[in-house]
Amino acid sequence: MAQAATAEKHGDYQTLQAENRYTRRIAQFVSGLSYEKIPADVRQRVKLLILDSLGCGIYGSVKEHSKLAIKGIATMDNSSHCGIWGTDQRVSAPHAALLNGTLVQGFELDDIHRKGAMHVGSTTLPAIVALAEMRGGMAGKRFLTAAVAGYEIGPRVGMCMGPNHLGQGWHSGATVGAFAGAASTAAALGLSEERTIDALGIAGTLTSGIMAVQYGAMVKRMNHGRSAQNGLYAGMLASVGYTGIKNVFESEYGGFCTTFSRQREWIKWEELTKGLGEHWETMYDSLKFYSAAASNHTTLDAIRIMRDRKPFTADEVEKVVVHGSQVTKDHVFWKYEPSGSTNMQFCMPYVVATLLIEGDFFVDQCTEDKMADPQRIAHSRKVEFIAEPEITKMGQRYYVRVEIFLKDGTRMEETVEAQRGSESKFATEAQVVEKFEKLVKHVFPGQQVAAIRDAVLGLEKLDDASKLAKLLVKA
Repeated sequence: MAQAATAEKHGDYQTLQAENRYTRRIAQFVSGLSYEKIPADVRQRVKLLILDSLGCGIYGSVKEHSKLAIKGIATMDNSSHCGIWGTDQRVSAPHAALLNGTLVQGFELDDIHRKGAMHVGSTTLPAIVALAEMRGGMAGKRFLTAAVAGYEIGPRVGMCMGPNHLGQGWHSGATVGAFAGAASTAAALGLSEERTIDALGIAGTLTSGIMAVQYGAMVKRMNHGRSAQNGLYAGMLASVGYTGIKNVFESEYGGFCTTFSRQREWIKWEELTKGLGEHWETMYDSLKFYSAAASNHTTLDAIRIMRDRKPFTADEVEKVVVHGSQVTKDHVFWKYEPSGSTNMQFCMPYVVATLLIEGDFFVDQCTEDKMADPQRIAHSRKVEFIAEPEITKMGQRYYVRVEIFLKDGTRMEETVEAQRGSESKFATEAQVVEKFEKLVKHVFPGQQVAAIRDAVLGLEKLDDASKLAKLLVKA
């Protein structure tokens, strides 16, 4: 590392490149990836992940905060290159990537890579769709390959940084997410190994995003769109020879990993490239079946399991005690006060209260007219959280042990490590399609919903991915 720092100072690029083995290995993988190298089960899985993200993005367009984001950006952009999903509006490719990524993250329903602690679809797909629409001629196989590049690299950077990256206040979708966007864009453009190194290096210096957005700010959604936009910028700039940081991960001074980690011992360097091309992180991405922050999902599953064993009403509950990690507590637990839909979807006491009352937490249970519901607020006060040092040390942010105490003296307990829709409990194709159709029917007629579904599930047969892009907007 000291040698790399000296090389940076004196411009010795030959020495510098000898010290970028992680960045270079990632670039080799991305530039060398082809459809044929991707196992059949990974190809099938990524199509389901794509369908889910597109459904989330199209549905996201109906939300008021999404409409405000579109209005604000559209006033600065009179381009008509690319469509904004779920609408009849068009903007430039960078703004389309920004807004469509924002829409995918628009209602806390998009995918989550649990160990990487990031939403991959919102940071990856909007950039590829923008490229497909802007340039034309991108075959479905190329689109699918580019998506896999992003789904492989983004989570690996997240795992390298570990849970403390989020715990210290960085919003991982906005930081590590840029590398997912850059990898997918580089793969879509067919960049060489050297140009892919530059794309990663450009993306790395564009990253930012802080977790205070979770307390009600609309801009929480846009943090992910910025990663898609930054990835698009990075790939396009690198494609014309604009250079980036050659050792963006490894640099001792000012590198991504050392800058965004408070303590160097937290950095798990080997996660960047371990099993790359043999162990597929795409298969470890998870889907969400609750419209809430992912850190809440195992708690909701635990309550549903206990309620299935012994039915009880919200009024019968004395208190709910959740035992989990410190990172989970920091991420989603605070006293609920009405302050915006993001707060409503993140705050565990509110989410649990809603599940107790309505039996679910999907889009129909999470509307703004319920934000200040006195009944929900009252039940939210029954929820407690104990950060257990043993669970924190495990490094499993979603692991929870939930206790429910009923007023009649009954005590129940359930432990859940992985939520419904996780990599170990992944949904069937029918379940993914059902969720997609439930969401998109709010925006498009049935014929268009079916056309999108069929285009994605048959993506490898598509001669031009711009045809898919056209289906994502209103005529």
